[in-house]
Amino acid sequence: MTSMDDYDEFGNYIGADLDSDDEEEAPFQQTIPSQPAASRSYALLEGFDDGDEDMSEGEPAAANQVALMDVDELPSARAVVLHEDKKYYPTAEELYGPEVEAIVQEEDTQPLSEPIIAPIKVRRFAVEEKGLPETRYDKGFMLDMMNFPDMIRNVAIVGHLHHGKTALMDMLVFETHKLTWDSDNELRYTDTHLLARERQISIKSTPMSLVLQNTLGKSHLCHLVDTPGHVNFLDEVASACRLVDGVVVVVDVVEGVMVGTEQILRHCVLEGLPMTLVINKMDRLVLELRLPPGEAYYKIKHTIEEVNTYISGINSDPALRLSPEKGNVAFASTQMGWCFTLRSFAQMYADTYGKFKVDDFALRLWGDIYFDRESRKFSRKAREAGAPRSFQMFILDPIYKLYSAVLSEDTDQLKETLASLNIQLKPVMYKMDVKPLLKAVCDQFFSNSTGFVDLITEHIPSPAHATRNKVERTYTGALNTPLAESMLACSAAGPATVQITKLYQTTDAQEFRAFGRVLSGTLKKGDEVKVLGEGYSPEDEEDMVKAIAENLWISEARYAIEAEEVPAGNLVLIGGVDNSITKTATIAIATEENEDLHIFRPIKHITQSVLKVAVEPIVPSELPKMLSGLRKVNKSYPLLQTKVEESGEHVILGTGELYLDCVLHDLRRIFAEIEIKVSDPVTKFAETVVETSALKCYADTPNKKNRLTMIAEPLERGIAEDIESGRVTMRMTPKERGGFFQEKYQWDLLASRSIWAFGPDEQGANILMDDTLPSEVDKKMLGLVKEHVKQGFQWGAREGPLCDEPMRNVKFRILDASLAQEPIYRGGGQIVPTARRVCYSSFLMATPRLMEPVYYVEVQAPADCVSEVYTVLARRRGHVTQDIPKAGSPLYTVKALIPVIDANGFETDLRTATQGQAFCLQLFDHWSIVPGDPTDTSIKLRPLEPATGQALARDLVLKTRRRKGLGDQIAVSKYLDDEFVLALSASGHADLLG
Repeated sequence: MTSMDDYDEFGNYIGADLDSDDEEEAPFQQTIPSQPAASRSYALLEGFDDGDEDMSEGEPAAANQVALMDVDELPSARAVVLHEDKKYYPTAEELYGPEVEAIVQEEDTQPLSEPIIAPIKVRRFAVEEKGLPETRYDKGFMLDMMNFPDMIRNVAIVGHLHHGKTALMDMLVFETHKLTWDSDNELRYTDTHLLARERQISIKSTPMSLVLQNTLGKSHLCHLVDTPGHVNFLDEVASACRLVDGVVVVVDVVEGVMVGTEQILRHCVLEGLPMTLVINKMDRLVLELRLPPGEAYYKIKHTIEEVNTYISGINSDPALRLSPEKGNVAFASTQMGWCFTLRSFAQMYADTYGKFKVDDFALRLWGDIYFDRESRKFSRKAREAGAPRSFQMFILDPIYKLYSAVLSEDTDQLKETLASLNIQLKPVMYKMDVKPLLKAVCDQFFSNSTGFVDLITEHIPSPAHATRNKVERTYTGALNTPLAESMLACSAAGPATVQITKLYQTTDAQEFRAFGRVLSGTLKKGDEVKVLGEGYSPEDEEDMVKAIAENLWISEARYAIEAEEVPAGNLVLIGGVDNSITKTATIAIATEENEDLHIFRPIKHITQSVLKVAVEPIVPSELPKMLSGLRKVNKSYPLLQTKVEESGEHVILGTGELYLDCVLHDLRRIFAEIEIKVSDPVTKFAETVVETSALKCYADTPNKKNRLTMIAEPLERGIAEDIESGRVTMRMTPKERGGFFQEKYQWDLLASRSIWAFGPDEQGANILMDDTLPSEVDKKMLGLVKEHVKQGFQWGAREGPLCDEPMRNVKFRILDASLAQEPIYRGGGQIVPTARRVCYSSFLMATPRLMEPVYYVEVQAPADCVSEVYTVLARRRGHVTQDIPKAGSPLYTVKALIPVIDANGFETDLRTATQGQAFCLQLFDHWSIVPGDPTDTSIKLRPLEPATGQALARDLVLKTRRRKGLGDQIAVSKYLDDEFVLALSASGHADLLG
């Protein structure tokens, strides 16, 4: 036996050697010190049994002494663990599992601002309802209504910036959804994009489908599209207009027709869309301008006449006239939630005073019609001077009295006034602020906006009647095929066809949903479809892919209702088909009936993308991320263009500063989530000629077997605009096209029928003509290389010789062509580059000039700020074209023109100069020739000094060439054959070589 003396103070055995060979068990004892676990020498022995018979008797429990069994018989859990083998903590692998990576670092490299374990990142870039909100109609009823095209209306809400389009949608949302109105925060239900909400301006068009009742209580399914009002986002308006059967133009009664309204009206007239008008913000006449009711009538009438005058300037058809007595004009205050037509207001009198002929009464409520109280009859002559017109007496006076009562009367008087109008309010409501009190009173006085529903249901046709016009205008195929006949009839039984004009990102921006209109058949969830891009044709099926329509939704702005199938005449969101779509597309069911497929024409946009910036990632390794982001942002904005220059820079083209700012925000924050560098904004240029080529220019093919001869000359004024707007196209027959040029531009019959191509692309503002004579050229042989010559022309027109910018306003005439007999010697590889070269040489021989885009600027400012507007414009090569007071308001409207390249920062300058009192909008207007000769090498440019006068064109061309990595020299000789150069030098025309 051992004693306590055989152990030191740490519990280590220091006694005599133990004889392990003895038969009896050698007692071995260990004291477990009561120190922290981390400082003990041995692991605690676990699983000890209090009843162990080898326990030393008489040993106190407090001493923590335990008797141990023979070492050989110790279980592994009780084995003594050496210090170097001890393990105090489990490994990361034991704790977190084998798939977790553990990183051991010498010091903490993570900043304190970052959490050790980052929270899961939720990608949410749009406002979205958590579930399906409660509506005042059953959603199943709405889905059922899609099967009745006569009860459907497809309508776009359009108008100028801040004229109340989104507020009009909010008014309808409150009527159909069980939501609470907040006087301090506008709902802006259709502004789902977070940037749009921050800036309080609509950026995207937003579709929303609602079931609305007219005055007779009849329900209609209205597919409404709320569109942006800023002129930079007119591309969204054009996309929406392609799908709808009519528009509601919203005009602020005080501001009247503005630049945005004008552009939209022009587009709708040219597209043949029925129009209705809502005169909005009527309460501004009472609260802001404080006009007497008589003068308010004149202001309203003037605003309606402004709209009609502009429409008649485009199309003088009297059927397009908008007038309250026709029922296609409504009056509204969307902020207060009311909207009425003459008939719906007359109905209010009928409900109050008994039955009478509402329609007859409504007809007498507009124009120079007076009511004689004594005889109780209407007449066109006033009994006395200054007598109120019927519109003032029956409509404006009650509204004025209602507003003045709420605003000025004390509670007791107001109670009496409201009681006389049969308006009952709870006592607590009289203690509310003026705005919510006025809203509550107007809600009871005007009730629901059934007048607005009358407006669209009576004056905008249903898909059953309007689809024919839509298909005839936009379908590129023949209209006598079974598919086309099914579309013309809006038949839900035919083969399904959908026109796609817009892509909407999901809330997390990971994929897109295609928004379009079902023109025939019934699209079902899970259908296999063909997706035809803008470049598709039956001859060239390259731009066609097959996909599955995985999901179908009816869009409700902040939520979507899933549908199993969507019949013809409805607007729909489709999931799973967006991969191959960039801007617009045609979707058709992949069946035998749909074999003879054609596409719908790409959208004719109201404006053009002329402002340009180059982008690159700050971290070069993030280039693939940026490219992916550029592809997505290109899908999101209809008029955005992205391309790679030959120098390798990635370029984004947009309509204006605000447009590009929104695009770059989406690229940085939503689609790429990287930091990017952005160049200073520049502009897109164009190249043109002002004279006919000085000489006939010819070029030989590389094998010297073929020769083409051309000259270039400027096009007549107006032809470029006609081509771009689609008034004349290559799809027309030669006879139709010839008739157009003969009638409008007095071309002779031969010239007008010998047009080979427009370029670049189908609607490019340049013309290639065959001006050869059958007696001199083998026309059959020339016809064999026609496509190759056209390709060379398109290539040249797309990238001009001055600075790689597109050509514009140039007519190329082929005068001669000598071609090899053997087809092998006149292939595309020989003809295409030669045609391009001869286009370049004839272009440079025709006095080339540079063209720049010019903005039309409309400035609203008080009278005392107009002089500042002139000053700011003068500093930027701008000039004022018109300066007129705005009728019925204290503002002036200044109309001006300013070159796009000088317009960057113009708005900021203007606001600074006028202390924020002036507000301007800029819209692409036309192309203008830059002063000076861009090929004049005698002009000396000084670095860091702005070029002026005749040196400007040379300065812009050289800077553009350097930015694109091109040389400074623009020489005609580069594109001419040596033989031609020698002949030119010998004839004394060497100065033409540049």
